[in-house]
Amino acid sequence: MKPDKSDKKIDKLIGRAIGSERPTFDFDKWRADHQKEIQTYKSQTEQIPYIAWRTTMKSRVSKIAAAALIVIGAFILLNFFKETHKVVLAGVLERVEQARAFMYKMEVTTTGDMMPAGEQAFQGTFIFSDEYGMKFEMDIPDPKTGKIVFQQIYILPDQKVMLSLMPEKKKYMRMEFDDEWLARMKEENKDPRETIKQMMGCQYTELGRLEIDGIEVDGFETTDPKFGGGFAEDVKVTLWVNVETWLPVLMEIDIKMNEQTKTKFVISDFQWHIPVVASDFEPVIPEDFSALTTGDLKGPGMSEEAALEGLKFFAEITGQYPQKIDVMSLMQKFEELAEAGRKRDKEMNLSRMEKEEQTKKAMDVFRSFQSLGMFYMTLSQHEKEPVYYGEKVGPDDTGDVLMRWKVSYDRYRVVFGDLSTSDVTAEELAELEKTSFE
Repeated sequence: MKPDKSDKKIDKLIGRAIGSERPTFDFDKWRADHQKEIQTYKSQTEQIPYIAWRTTMKSRVSKIAAAALIVIGAFILLNFFKETHKVVLAGVLERVEQARAFMYKMEVTTTGDMMPAGEQAFQGTFIFSDEYGMKFEMDIPDPKTGKIVFQQIYILPDQKVMLSLMPEKKKYMRMEFDDEWLARMKEENKDPRETIKQMMGCQYTELGRLEIDGIEVDGFETTDPKFGGGFAEDVKVTLWVNVETWLPVLMEIDIKMNEQTKTKFVISDFQWHIPVVASDFEPVIPEDFSALTTGDLKGPGMSEEAALEGLKFFAEITGQYPQKIDVMSLMQKFEELAEAGRKRDKEMNLSRMEKEEQTKKAMDVFRSFQSLGMFYMTLSQHEKEPVYYGEKVGPDDTGDVLMRWKVSYDRYRVVFGDLSTSDVTAEELAELEKTSFE
């Protein structure tokens, strides 16, 4: 039997979601589990063209009558969405992906031992353009003085460059990145397209309908640990969508990294299909600004090579491998090292040039730590079953298994204590781990 147009529409929606590698999931199973949603969406897409046909039919009615038909048709269409049918998450993804440019506001609050006074918060405006890139404007409280520090960040995909401007300090920082880093930045800054794709790969619940700021919305929520690839102990994502436009109105994300650290994101004030021009995304560095570091920085890599370099860097600095390589544990360790470095630099009374060089070194360490943590996170997101033995294995344990992950049904990649690597079978891995830890 020839597939109808609505079937093709569903296939198209699902095909778009497949474009994201994070997280991967079985879309055939998703279709089987969401037949009710699919039928709802199909019934809408089948009836909408009929309404449009009625409002644009060629007849000899007067212009006034034709205008009246259009108004009536629009009224019927709006109420069709608003009162008869619930929002479908696959349809939300389609509407969001149609927006070539949009913006929103985000508030982030992190509590925990790593934060000054136990809490750090900032808020900002984020603008995304498919054609030109991204622009962030953020107000960040100085943890020492409480003064609000303004910062602008431009991410320019065509140039593969991120540029940060810090007006109060009259400083700027330039960083080069690759495509994988850009995709990660979109996730970290809560691009709603990436968030919806991740939700569709998780178990989620429908919260029903309520009103937010006078707008009727339908809600979706997930607490599936699969969201984000298991980078946190607990996560809760709540998405509220306008029932008329099928576009997000409010997103809230609560992340518990560990017992000490929690972060809450509140994303609101969405504006869709906004007009933008190239000059909106062209940073201008004032003449009296100076570079924060000597030379350009590089964004963290997420490859095996970058992760091994991170392990090597850590061992050179501390004489051992990190006990844990989740992002939060590595950032805590980096903060400890950075604080020690700041105390040392203060005692040495460095010149401005020396301070810029030390900042560059610190950023290189940070990048290496990020690369290691993000590689491990990516393995978890792709369900490669990574295991790390840093608590047991050090640089001198040359033949012991430091880390391993799955590369195929019966094959594993192994990193040894001397940072050499090998691909082995499941049986060979079992023997290696037995020898390493017996």
